[in-house]
Amino acid sequence: MTLHEVTAAFEAVYDPSWAASWDAVGLVCGDPEQHVRRILFAVDPVAAVVAEAEEWGADLVVTHHPLLLRGVTSVAATTPKGRLVHRLIRSGIALYTAHTNADTAAPGVSDALAAAVGLDGPLRPLDPDPTDPEGRRGIGRIGELAEPVTARDFAARAARGLPATATGLRVAGDLDRTVRTVAVSGGAGDSLLGAARAAGVDLFLTADLRHHPASEFAEHGDIVLVDAAHWATEWPWLADGAARLRDALGGDRANVEIRVSTVVTDAWEQSFGAAAPA
Repeated sequence: MTLHEVTAAFEAVYDPSWAASWDAVGLVCGDPEQHVRRILFAVDPVAAVVAEAEEWGADLVVTHHPLLLRGVTSVAATTPKGRLVHRLIRSGIALYTAHTNADTAAPGVSDALAAAVGLDGPLRPLDPDPTDPEGRRGIGRIGELAEPVTARDFAARAARGLPATATGLRVAGDLDRTVRTVAVSGGAGDSLLGAARAAGVDLFLTADLRHHPASEFAEHGDIVLVDAAHWATEWPWLADGAARLRDALGGDRANVEIRVSTVVTDAWEQSFGAAAPA
């Protein structure tokens, strides 16, 4: 199967036109006519992931985060990203990115996150895509828990459902508050704080919350905030993306092997001096 055939099948599932205008999705490097037999899914296009791809013999790496998000005039091997491009080409490994088009897809990144933290009922977008007449696509998801729990119990469940990272989960709000309606959004969720309040949820789980927006939001005392590691909130999508690509390629009939990277590529490697959970 050629790289062109694989990417065409993937784009039928995660249409590049769904990506935000500022985003950079699609094929980063690779010959569309090269053969693809092994595909590795990962969150980040970093050296540790490329090393895993080389060791396994992957022909294609599909990542969620872009390698080259902003315009460049050189990919000389004088920077980490330039060296990575050269390494991929030397190894014959193609790189493809599905970023905000995978975020807004239905199901997409936040659907997988919702399942990982225990939301198993019908979901709706937190920030719907206005171009989607069916109203299913959009950023973030809102769902109901089968049974109400305390914020403390929900946070503990979420910590068990997400991959472990150095920073774990941070919680702002009343840990004894009853939680039934939950919003989640994979990746940085600062911009969705207003949408979470407007939706009237009991708890909002996301990542990369900055001090001032989170502090001001928490002062209202009405919605519990749970802040997870960016990488951890997006890693659950990899298995779903891999399964959907496998189906698009014909399932067991496709002569392609796909696996999900378990390399932890969260930016933070250690945490010191954290207070014990209450």
